[in-house]
Amino acid sequence: MKIGDIANRTGLKVETIRFYEREGLIDAPRRSDGNYRLYNHSHLDRLSFVKRSRDLGFTLDQVRDLLRLAENTRNSCDEVDEIVAVHIREIDRKLGDLAALRDEVVRWGGGCDANTIANCKVIDALSSGLPGQRADAIT
Repeated sequence: MKIGDIANRTGLKVETIRFYEREGLIDAPRRSDGNYRLYNHSHLDRLSFVKRSRDLGFTLDQVRDLLRLAENTRNSCDEVDEIVAVHIREIDRKLGDLAALRDEVVRWGGGCDANTIANCKVIDALSSGLPGQRADAIT
């Protein structure tokens, strides 16, 4: 398969595939006489694994480790479990941050009863983070 074909089959962009190759996540494909990259089914499987892992939010380093671990099917799953546990903790941290962000936006953005922008609590809350500026000073 040429790079466009494998991009279509994996849902990845051509540049992303090249990036993954540079990062060592996939082996360099052989080249045609015209110097086109020629991918095989093992590339397709590996790129699909990488894409799914990235879609689930794993970092490139975690994906690299998971790929390394997947190469020896007789090994224990302990390292995989630890990578997943670290990832879950990071997801939980992000969920906490998002919940706090939502609470903040709800607190000041739950509806503005002002008649003009000069008295709008949403604009005021957004402007309060700007040093020395208030809502009425922003144009």
